Amino acid sequence: MKVEVIICSGTLCYLMGGAELQLLSEHLPPALKDKVIVKGSPCVGFCDKPESGKPPFALINGRKIQQASVDKLISEIKQELGI
Repeated sequence: MKVEVIICSGTLCYLMGGAELQLLSEHLPPALKDKVIVKGSPCVGFCDKPESGKPPFALINGRKIQQASVDKLISEIKQELGI
């Protein structure tokens, strides 16, 4: 099973911490590296909807993650994989 992570690189997400997320692949533990596909997106479309939460946003297998950080995404990836 592979986990797809889409990182928003829109201006607001980028400025609110998304810049760090662009390096997620480099921070993945060795046990996860072959189980995760990291992609970028110009915008995932949540920043103009206050009810969506706070940026930066990412998607893990299509599930929205708000206030994403590298540590939060790694935790969510592990949860997705059941480890």
